[in-house]
Amino acid sequence: MTARRLTLEPVANYDPTEIDDQEYDAAVLAPIVDRDGEDHLLFTRRADHLGEHPGQMSFPGGGAEPKDESILETALREANEEIGLERSEAEVVGQLDDIRTVTEYAVTPFVAHVPDRAYRREESEVAEIVVLPLSGLLDPDNYEYERRSHPYYGEIVIHYFHVNGYTVWGATGRILVQLLELATDFEAPEKVDRSDF
Repeated sequence: MTARRLTLEPVANYDPTEIDDQEYDAAVLAPIVDRDGEDHLLFTRRADHLGEHPGQMSFPGGGAEPKDESILETALREANEEIGLERSEAEVVGQLDDIRTVTEYAVTPFVAHVPDRAYRREESEVAEIVVLPLSGLLDPDNYEYERRSHPYYGEIVIHYFHVNGYTVWGATGRILVQLLELATDFEAPEKVDRSDF
């Protein structure tokens, strides 16, 4: 499969939609790793015992705390806690649209280049650190979607990316779709308003 790269100028110049009507604020970091001449994305697989989204693939991140000076600080602090990424190692490229989750969070995603190195997972939160190739995420054979009826948000679209035995979906799948649409030629089957669910 051909090595793929993200075109990050559209991400850097993007004016994100922000949400302020949820009970909680959170932030995640979508880390880009350059491995063997191809862009990869780093995910965590959440520990199976966690109360929210156990075992699911996610980007490093979590809830905002009063000590955080900004929502970006939340993303960097959480990435440090979950995978041992030092703040100085993250070259933040841009910010994507906030999304709402079913757990009443407004999640702010940031995109950053990070080094290709061994990271240290926080065992109480992270079951595994997973680095997936962009070429696999863009392979049409690895992507599917379905419509679901949500009791609060009505009809929604769920995206699934199946790569190397892992499935990225849910809120992380929605963030990934926007990143791929901005930075590659990927097009979701239809436009989805990420702020609506």
